[in-house]
Amino acid sequence: DITENGKISCAYFVSSVLLMFGLIKAPHLTVRGLAKDMEQSGWHKIKEPRKGSVLVWEKQKIAGKDHRHVGFFIGDSKAISNSFKNKSPVVHHWTFKGKRKIEAIFWHKKI
Repeated sequence: DITENGKISCAYFVSSVLLMFGLIKAPHLTVRGLAKDMEQSGWHKIKEPRKGSVLVWEKQKIAGKDHRHVGFFIGDSKAISNSFKNKSPVVHHWTFKGKRKIEAIFWHKKI
């Protein structure tokens, strides 16, 4: 189970939402695959987050393996992404209160 029973399904959560709105071509189980699809689907990197932008956080060790994390910026310094602990999407501070750096911020003109 590549998502480890939902623990590491952030890319699937984000890609499913983007796919529903026709903003990418396919669902993804990895952040790398999602980012590649986004770039091919007209997404571009921006410097500051806007409501609806997609955030990619730096790598972090989960179960001894490096994993990137992805979610949506929803405004007021908040983001929504899949929680490793809860195995479901949760709202949290967009930088995890300064504990995790943003690697990339993606934006699409249709948002």
